[in-house]
Amino acid sequence: MKIKRLQSVPFVLVLACSLTMLMPAWGQNTTKELTAKFITEEITLDGHLDETVWAEAAEGTDFWQFFPTDSVQATHQTSVKVLFSETTLYVGFYAKAPNGDYVVSSLRRDFGGTTNDNLSLLFDTFSDGTTAFFFGITPYGVQREGLVSEGGTNFNNTWDIKWQAEAQRFDDHHTVEVAIPFTSLKFVEGSTSWRFRPYRWNLQTNEQSTWVKVPQQQIFSSLAYMGKLNFERPLGRSRMPFALIPYINTLSDKNYVNDETATDFKAGGDAKVSVGNGMNLDITLNPDFSIVEVDDIFTILTRFELRLPEKRQFFIDNSDLFESFGNTFSEAKPFFSRRIGLARDTLGNLIQNNIIGGVRLSGKLNKDWRLGFLNIQTEKDAGNEIASNNNMMLSLQRKVGQRSNIGVFWVNRQATGEKEFLEPSEEFNRVIGADYNLATSDNIWTGRAYLHKSFQPGDSEGNLSSQATFTYNPRRWRIIQDLVYIDQDFQADLGFVPRTDFLKWGNGIQRIFYPNKGIFNTHSVRFLSILFWRPTLDYQNTDQRFDVEWQTAFKNGATASASFANNYIFLTNSFDPTRTPGAVPLPGDQGYHFNQLQFEYQSNNTSLFTYSANATVGRFFNGEVLSAGGQIGYRFQPWANVSMAVNYDGIRLPEPHAEADIWLVTTRAEITFSKSLFWNILAQYSNQRDNFGINSRLQWRFAPLSDLFLVYNDNYFTETFAPRFRSINLKLTYWLNL
Repeated sequence: MKIKRLQSVPFVLVLACSLTMLMPAWGQNTTKELTAKFITEEITLDGHLDETVWAEAAEGTDFWQFFPTDSVQATHQTSVKVLFSETTLYVGFYAKAPNGDYVVSSLRRDFGGTTNDNLSLLFDTFSDGTTAFFFGITPYGVQREGLVSEGGTNFNNTWDIKWQAEAQRFDDHHTVEVAIPFTSLKFVEGSTSWRFRPYRWNLQTNEQSTWVKVPQQQIFSSLAYMGKLNFERPLGRSRMPFALIPYINTLSDKNYVNDETATDFKAGGDAKVSVGNGMNLDITLNPDFSIVEVDDIFTILTRFELRLPEKRQFFIDNSDLFESFGNTFSEAKPFFSRRIGLARDTLGNLIQNNIIGGVRLSGKLNKDWRLGFLNIQTEKDAGNEIASNNNMMLSLQRKVGQRSNIGVFWVNRQATGEKEFLEPSEEFNRVIGADYNLATSDNIWTGRAYLHKSFQPGDSEGNLSSQATFTYNPRRWRIIQDLVYIDQDFQADLGFVPRTDFLKWGNGIQRIFYPNKGIFNTHSVRFLSILFWRPTLDYQNTDQRFDVEWQTAFKNGATASASFANNYIFLTNSFDPTRTPGAVPLPGDQGYHFNQLQFEYQSNNTSLFTYSANATVGRFFNGEVLSAGGQIGYRFQPWANVSMAVNYDGIRLPEPHAEADIWLVTTRAEITFSKSLFWNILAQYSNQRDNFGINSRLQWRFAPLSDLFLVYNDNYFTETFAPRFRSINLKLTYWLNL
């Protein structure tokens, strides 16, 4: 059986070579250019473009629609101008509007791009077509920023840097002034041009527009379609100032289950050091990753773990250098930063494991090479029998062609100090590998091929993870082929690997229609087939899914879909999908066929009142399922946003198995007293997890990137409504440039 697993790998590699190396590199002819004017005058940042230098600057005009169509120019046009001084990049916008009734959900920083009128900027400062800096501004001057990676498909809005923006609103237009210090960006010394694209969400008229035309089958943020920003004189060195970010945190909590009360005071912080023109060195000492923003609760009906997003600031910058390796669909990731700082206690419960400190060096070595290095030391916890561990990842990425790249990495978890709690086989885990990421210049062909191998004490044979996948996406078609092989013994302690021992073949084909009349903007029909085989079971077919789906986007911005799915699951082990304590699980070593119908609808975001609904009905293993959910929201713009979501899963299994009525209710309220004072309330009820939790977070941004948080958490059992866990913490962070 081991020989068969090894024989599968060359097949994956042959497919990778045949599908990725021979693809044409059709290109986009970039014709739009804009010249940034050098200035020595001072700019008063007030949203009024009234300085003389603005009138003298070159103007970028003729924005094209992306939605509802990509074949005409925008109905409400936007113009953009760019200035720069020795220290600062300035951008000015003039955006026409039908009236002064702008759509804005709140005044909180890092607003949602699809629920607010906004103007956005993409700066590909290294012109690699893969990564970019992103900035967005609403007509109220609210800001958001982020890092864009993987050609525009991955947005990380947790990233924070110092910059300023102001806006002015009028009856038929609004204006925006942006000031971005060059110290907040990374670029090549002596740069004379960047790839650049501004774009706009105009929710008043359900129009999305962009300076450089983007085909509608592509994502709006695609870095394949960019213009060129030319500078009148070469730029100097990219020098981020040395920054210290200390914190203090006082925490008081009570665990009502074991009647324990604790009060804690912590202090520590981070430091940021610029290394050359494109590298950042981040240092953390005694970091505090206490939760000031809680994760959403999910109902779990599958056998596998869910991957939740990283929200800790230390791990965010250049995160794609660490997190993007591995499976495109998150079936095997060699590194997942949320693993660091968590460990299992003696009962198998996942608990917080203190981090002593760490360093992270990441960024651009030059226009073709990127480097990432991370090393974190976690603390020994004798009471919970958790050993101290050193957690390391090293990655190196080389640009290939216009927008493709190849990367190699090494991940290492090594127990340090006394190891009395560990079995010899748990002393270390190492994963090495290489990934090739394909993206043609017009993004019509994309794909990935990788091969990874893990090592454990006394276990170095096999242990492979691999994938070859590609997507062909011309205007009217989207075709996906995906082949994955994960060895039974592949192990990534610092990664995300929800299942092993499988060979998977996925096929998807979607036909997109662009009707000239009617209520539909686009609609499509998609066929999807996914098949899994288990190598250790003589390649027995253990999972398969055949899915036919219709999707549509309405002209008013609403979306809807309907699908039919035919499923087969062979359970090798017994499993209770209801997760009822003491219930008789479904027997293993048996296959289950079942069909399901699914429906979804999401209203448009232009209305003050929004809503969505979804439903699933059909068979479920050897029983039946009825799932229904919905969400309603209302915004009191721009001061408050409230919403409630309800999800119900009714599972009916034959005797002697359990039945379940699983409820998940989530209520949110976001109140913005100003652009610097926010109050968020989140209440979540889940009877599957026997928990009702309330999180109340008051945030005061008293200085740029400096915050005072007051956070209250309260949790109750749902059966008895008895208190479970309660905490309150006061946390202060301050960003100090030296």
